[in-house]
Amino acid sequence: MSGITFKNPEFFYLLLVLIPMLAWYIFKHRKAGASIRYSTTMGFKGISKGWKYYLRHAPFVLQMAGIGLLSVALARPQSSNSWQDVTTEGIDIVIALDISSSMLARDFQPNRLDAAKKVATEFISGRPNDKIGLVIFSGESFTQCPLTTDHAVLINLFNEVHSGMIEDGTAIGNGLATAVARLKDSKDKSKVIILLTDGENNRGEIAPETAAELAKTYGIRVYTIGIGTIGTAPYPVQTPFGTQIRDVPVKIDEATLQKIADITGGRYFRATDNQKLVHIYNEIDKLEKSKIDVKHYSKKDERFQLFALLAGIFLIIGLLLKTTIFRNIP
Repeated sequence: MSGITFKNPEFFYLLLVLIPMLAWYIFKHRKAGASIRYSTTMGFKGISKGWKYYLRHAPFVLQMAGIGLLSVALARPQSSNSWQDVTTEGIDIVIALDISSSMLARDFQPNRLDAAKKVATEFISGRPNDKIGLVIFSGESFTQCPLTTDHAVLINLFNEVHSGMIEDGTAIGNGLATAVARLKDSKDKSKVIILLTDGENNRGEIAPETAAELAKTYGIRVYTIGIGTIGTAPYPVQTPFGTQIRDVPVKIDEATLQKIADITGGRYFRATDNQKLVHIYNEIDKLEKSKIDVKHYSKKDERFQLFALLAGIFLIIGLLLKTTIFRNIP
């Protein structure tokens, strides 16, 4: 046992009340005199002193003890000997999100990009111990948020993402390489990239396979997600008559996404609707559970109950004795 600590030690100042109480009791006791005077006490010498004489101060002592114990109870004593080991789980994750114009297709509700953002933010909220970052890409790529444990900031930056922020296109290799750059200096033993796209690599200076080899060099696993229904998908097209919805072919380079996953030791997933996308993120969440530092904390147990109980008992007994057995008759 490592001892007792007090949550509200300021209540110990109540013990100062005992000083004037004791002074007043001593003063009052000394001033007390006999109500009947005798010329001599010789006739009382043979009378022995009873138990009441020796216990005549008991009511006052009990009241003092009751107030003292009550002060201790109010100070909230807590034991700090209940130490527990806690193993948390956490890894470094970068989400590489395609924000090209094709992500506005409405085969997902309300569209692919908003669905991807919603599911990703739920994934982030469910992993409070991870450092997570965000890279966005279309015709080029950049880091929207570096690795951070401040998930509130990350989610806010996620919500600000929209198609058209950068030049259009699909630079999968550049997006993956930027994500690798965010993770390569991490000291954690588990590093992961979740790359989500709905198209084929058609822009950028870095080939997707080259970026995958780079990720492998730094021990980074890449989970790739192809997002889009099978066949055609409704897509909003601007015309002289306003926005019209037209069915356009869904073209996802699944072979390249599968190769990226194979090179890095990850997995490839295909999301064809909102529910499937949720299931994929849940699957990745289960796959990526890595134990990190063991933390120790002290579970404090409240100990005021015994002191409060004893205080009540002492005060009640002291009051009963004062008003019955040790009652003073004027």
